[in-house]
Amino acid sequence: MITTEQITRTVKGCGNGALRWAVGNDLVALEQFRLSCTPEFVRRVFTTAELEYCRQFDEPLLRYASTWAAKEAVYKALKQIDPDLRVWWRGIEIRRDKPSGRPAVFVPAANFPFQCSLTISHDGGMVWAVAVIGV
Repeated sequence: MITTEQITRTVKGCGNGALRWAVGNDLVALEQFRLSCTPEFVRRVFTTAELEYCRQFDEPLLRYASTWAAKEAVYKALKQIDPDLRVWWRGIEIRRDKPSGRPAVFVPAANFPFQCSLTISHDGGMVWAVAVIGV
């Protein structure tokens, strides 16, 4: 359990460069995403590992949308840390160790070490992803 004192020390350290962090999020409406999820889009955006993950489900659209939202959230957070970072969608990979496993983020182009906490949720035709990145 994190104590209030630990949180206070961390927050105080944020202003003096002791800790750099950023938050990114993305919200995807499944019905709109369905229209843009063409074979060309899938080919250009998703890595081989992501394709394998999404295609193992009977209805892969939700998994494509979830992975897309996660990539967007990670991208937004990374660009706050390094506005000059040049990375394409397949350069951000969302991996899971099992079908319902916790997502992990891999970005080989990032020129700095980072940790990322990523969460993905879906309900009622909407998908939401939030990424918190610390360096």
